[in-house]
Amino acid sequence: MRKILKIMLISISTIITVMVVFLATVYFVNLVSNEREKGKLEDYGQKVMVDGKQMNVLIQGDGKETIVLLPGYGTASPVLDFKPLVKELSPYYRVVVIEPFGYGLSDDTDKVRTSQNYVDEIHKCLQKLNIKKYTLMGHSISGIYGLEYVNQYEKEVQAFVGIDSSVPRQETDELPVSSLQLLNQSGLYRLLLKVNPDQLVMPKVDDQTKAQIKMLTFRNFLDESQGSEADNFRNNFKNAQRLHFPKKLPVVFYLADQTEKETPSWKPMHEDLLKNVDHGKVVTFKGGHYLHHTRSKEIAADFKGFLSEIESNR
Repeated sequence: MRKILKIMLISISTIITVMVVFLATVYFVNLVSNEREKGKLEDYGQKVMVDGKQMNVLIQGDGKETIVLLPGYGTASPVLDFKPLVKELSPYYRVVVIEPFGYGLSDDTDKVRTSQNYVDEIHKCLQKLNIKKYTLMGHSISGIYGLEYVNQYEKEVQAFVGIDSSVPRQETDELPVSSLQLLNQSGLYRLLLKVNPDQLVMPKVDDQTKAQIKMLTFRNFLDESQGSEADNFRNNFKNAQRLHFPKKLPVVFYLADQTEKETPSWKPMHEDLLKNVDHGKVVTFKGGHYLHHTRSKEIAADFKGFLSEIESNR
């Protein structure tokens, strides 16, 4: 019996030792990788001072009309993520991609991520850039922030475009923020992506751009801003339920058929937001949630037609 117990204790000690060594190795590899990657990140866009911090912005194209692009939640690099869509829009419009605090190359912030704070910061950024009239085009969670935005700055926004955008009454899940942050800090998130790189959603871009997206993913993953944003999901969605799109604001939603299959109420909820709008429509494209990765040409072409139709009816 003593011999069996001794063997068991040795086995348990060995397993614990191996686990500790493994976790320590993963942690230090991640630490070293993070430091190395800081020097490999390539700068893009321009910095705009907002509330004492730097917000990164890319402006491309010199069209008479301006489109402001806002990202979905957790997008590592909005500029690189929107690259296919910017390519299709910039020959006809001035396209402005804003990277909110905690995203892309923008600074992080400890200011609570309420919709109000988010909207205030984006507006201050546009004011600094002297951009007075524009179409707001947002992916996913930006549907919630966009709804808040257009109600506050109705005179500035010329149209709103949602790319599989969130709606106030959709179901929202709470993210285990602390656990996911620990996963990243421990290095296990890096290991998981190494084992299964397909977990990382990217547009069809060159390998160098993919490498930059990957490095920014590790840098920004659930940083303070994104952690606070996740903690405020429910309040932000609930507060948005009081809002409606202004009657005279043109609104178009581009929805993914995969999302509609997963959530049968997806299209009806978007249609409900348009019931009091003079110029509004819903268009469904085949594809997943990141339509701007796969349907950029179709989105750009339909949007041009949508604006032309509105102009001809005025």
